[in-house]
Amino acid sequence: MARARAVNFDDRLTLVEHLDELRTRIIISLAAFGVAFALCFWQDELVLEIFNAALPANAPEPITLGVTEPFFTTVEVSAYAAFVISLPVILYQAYAFVLPAFSISEKKVVLPFLIAAPALFLAGVAFSYFLVLPAAIKFLLNFNAQDFNIEVRAKDYYRFIGVLCLSLGILFQIPLGVLSITRLGVVTPDQIASNRRFVILGIAVLAAAAPGGDPVSMLLIMFPLLILFEASIILARRFGQPVDRELGAAEPAAGKSG
Repeated sequence: MARARAVNFDDRLTLVEHLDELRTRIIISLAAFGVAFALCFWQDELVLEIFNAALPANAPEPITLGVTEPFFTTVEVSAYAAFVISLPVILYQAYAFVLPAFSISEKKVVLPFLIAAPALFLAGVAFSYFLVLPAAIKFLLNFNAQDFNIEVRAKDYYRFIGVLCLSLGILFQIPLGVLSITRLGVVTPDQIASNRRFVILGIAVLAAAAPGGDPVSMLLIMFPLLILFEASIILARRFGQPVDRELGAAEPAAGKSG
């Protein structure tokens, strides 16, 4: 396997070299995920205990309905946890692959986002786990509880938690997306603000499509996303001035001539 090396903006790589670098970074990402997965599967009782903590105190443990379900459910839960643990390495490999396409001035714009992206993702996961999940699970398990013999199936419950937490982690990247497209000159903050009603509609659709789909979790998801969107517009107006790509490309030449 070729060693992943840093590529500069001025480097001219062939298609084969680009594909070779991409393959190397994919292998590194998969290796990081594999190590994290092995660790989570080894400590599966701790991981399951963390997932089960979102259940109400008086709720019984999730049940399984098949011979192989305990094993494959544990594998799935370990995969969710491993993805969160290995995310910094995966993001670094992805960003390291695309960064050479940016000029020096553009890199100054992008690099702060590289630090903020994992932080926002973890913030989304934490918000989902500590605020959205307890309220949503309490509402769903108590809805018409007198008419049902409610038992929680392990596979569905853990998938609900994993997908919801990962979805919120991704949706918490909204400020980075808005700042990126304004800093790169794709759109202006005023253009985004003028289409606010469409964004609000999109956020409502995403919140409704999130796992659960109940009114409580939908409102709990919409509220922070709307705040993040409005905050991203404010930040874009303050820091969203587009960069000059040609100036950034000319900086190395100016440095050489000096």
